[in-house]
Amino acid sequence: MNNRILHTMVRVRDLEKSVHFYTHILGMTEFRRNEYPGGKFTLVFLGFDKTQSQIELTYNWDQAQDYDLGNGYGHIAIGSADIYAMCENIKKAGGVVVREPGPMKHGKTHIAFVRDPDGYAIELIQE
Repeated sequence: MNNRILHTMVRVRDLEKSVHFYTHILGMTEFRRNEYPGGKFTLVFLGFDKTQSQIELTYNWDQAQDYDLGNGYGHIAIGSADIYAMCENIKKAGGVVVREPGPMKHGKTHIAFVRDPDGYAIELIQE
């Protein structure tokens, strides 16, 4: 069986602000945008490589209030050859690094955390 994860969906308040974060600050590419006037929502699929798992941003046109991130959500993880340089570039581009790069507690893996415009946590892992 050749199963694979296709995407992770997150709901966003400001679609263009979120697309800007994922494309200009994290360096992803927007692969597809679908508008559903009947349902009053837009889906945007982004990622680093079209053949890999993607992020699906869901924007509900009539949703004015904030979403509850919930207590079950953890984070999206992104592997990088140099999370130190990635964090510097994220800060220069206006992104927020909430945990500077360094070794994780009780381990040797180097990690960092950033937040997207809606407050979703994104873990950067040194590969």
